[in-house]
Amino acid sequence: MSATETILVERPDPAVARIVMNRPEARNAQNLQMTYDLNAAFDDAVQDDSVKVIILAGNGPHFSAGHDLRATSKNEAGIDFPPIGNWGGFREPGAHGRMAREQEIYLQITRRWRNLAKPMIAEVHGKCIAGGLMLAWACDLIVAADSAEFCDPVVTMGVCGVEWFVHPWELGPRKAKELLFTADSWSAQDGYQLGMVNHVVPAAELSAFTLALAQRIAAKPSFALKMTKEAVNRSVDIQGQPAAIDQAFALHQLCHAHNLQEFGMIVDPSGLHPSVRKQVKV
Repeated sequence: MSATETILVERPDPAVARIVMNRPEARNAQNLQMTYDLNAAFDDAVQDDSVKVIILAGNGPHFSAGHDLRATSKNEAGIDFPPIGNWGGFREPGAHGRMAREQEIYLQITRRWRNLAKPMIAEVHGKCIAGGLMLAWACDLIVAADSAEFCDPVVTMGVCGVEWFVHPWELGPRKAKELLFTADSWSAQDGYQLGMVNHVVPAAELSAFTLALAQRIAAKPSFALKMTKEAVNRSVDIQGQPAAIDQAFALHQLCHAHNLQEFGMIVDPSGLHPSVRKQVKV
């Protein structure tokens, strides 16, 4: 096992890398350090030819509480960490800098993870909220504990859903609208019935089941696995998913601009927990 500031990397099988988010005190909320730690660990797993399957899991009571909106000492995208996307202008004022930041740390990096060349399995327990959904949805398969819950409450914050807007694809258009409009949670079983979750298992069996699934996949030829993932991803792309995500991201930025004019911050403060209301980066 190896570790960085925010993640653990385990090898429960020679062909399986298990990457574990390790900010349990923050419910594995994703700050910039975790974002780039995850990216580096994913890259290492992809470049290691002995690894055939990647598992993404979370330490502590929850998979992920989403994006950590609190300001930290290393919070400047494209400045505190070298950018991996194709946007610049991180120091520019107003919408220019904000667009660059969100392109880099939300949209482009999630797209990058979704397109990694090896099968990825999200091992989800506890809460999986907002940005946590983006992490799970970037994976190819989702295995959830029977007690897991999912939610995108971002409409409550005056924004039209998280930046990786695949809700219509993961949930179906009508259910996506309902769950966004209401900001209601849905259970692992609900996710299974909607086709978002592959397997629902007792919480005590989650890690063992996920590893066994990864081992079954890892028994297949590596190149065939890569080409199969590519074939399915490109089929979804041809249906228009990338363009749909991009247009929703543009509307997301419009929501930020409206909130900034209306409330002086990029989200509606009435939808924020009091502990982060004064710490949101604008």
